[in-house]
Amino acid sequence: MERILVERAMHGDEAAFDDLVGRVGDHLHSIARRILRDPYLAEDATQRALLDAWQNLPRLRDPDRFEAWAYRLLVNACNAEARRERRHRGNLRLLASDEPVVPDSASRIANQHQLDQAFRRLGVEHRTVVVLIHYVGLSSTEAAAAMGTPVGTVRSRLHYALKYLREAVEADARLERSESLA
Repeated sequence: MERILVERAMHGDEAAFDDLVGRVGDHLHSIARRILRDPYLAEDATQRALLDAWQNLPRLRDPDRFEAWAYRLLVNACNAEARRERRHRGNLRLLASDEPVVPDSASRIANQHQLDQAFRRLGVEHRTVVVLIHYVGLSSTEAAAAMGTPVGTVRSRLHYALKYLREAVEADARLERSESLA
């Protein structure tokens, strides 16, 4: 069914493209919000990606890959918005610790707020890879195609993103403990 819509849209059928947008638009916007962490920037990036999709749809080689192609357009639009707003680098501030580092597990993340705060500190490249792999559920290879980067780069970014998240959550927890003792 979706292939037929894509093929019709590729030939200029606006109603078919509207149907496609209805099927993927909210999901794309959700991904953009998670990557950019700003609803207004996410809206702009989503609109840019959908406009690019409409303009470039006749050149899509494989109609079955429409969704993956749309992810690629969205990632590019998110990167452009981040550059435009000078938000492509996070300001991760870690506190020095005398405590030994204990390997963490999913159960050590105390609450969603701490994780969200740490996630906001990541740069857009790191947020993108975390969202595509852990939220969208893409494989490293699929995420690499969506981001237009080598698979090794995706794996490296994911590794460092998760490391930074872990360190930021631990630093915030140490800060909260020291404030509660004061």
